[in-house]
Amino acid sequence: MARCGDKLLLVAALLLLGTSGAAAEDGPVNTIQDVFRHLRTCWRPPPPSKARPLDITVVVSFNRSGDILGHPRISYESQEASDNDRLQYRIAVMEALQRCTPMPFTDAMAGAAAGRPFAIQFRNRKTSPDKTSPPTQERRA
Repeated sequence: MARCGDKLLLVAALLLLGTSGAAAEDGPVNTIQDVFRHLRTCWRPPPPSKARPLDITVVVSFNRSGDILGHPRISYESQEASDNDRLQYRIAVMEALQRCTPMPFTDAMAGAAAGRPFAIQFRNRKTSPDKTSPPTQERRA
């Protein structure tokens, strides 16, 4: 079973790049973009009935075998999110990492990615903020 940290990195990477034509799970992960695509296939945000959409950033590192190295760390969450929203999204991120790890790294990518931190943004806002509302302030998790 993959560690929680490995799972978070994968989920965040997928969210940043979005989906492409082919599923990332079809082949080995050879580039940073492949990491994000692979994670995107595992991401399942909480339904709107459980939590309002929010942005969350997770910092995670992998080892050469594609497992999470250490513990993933939440570095950002939308300021306006409630405690319940944060909890639901943290759970969703961890579940995505569990589904996606270990990462199927190629030998070259395993060497390049091992031990390096990835800051993975999960942006789940349905609409962009209107221009009259003040910008959101970052809040350390």
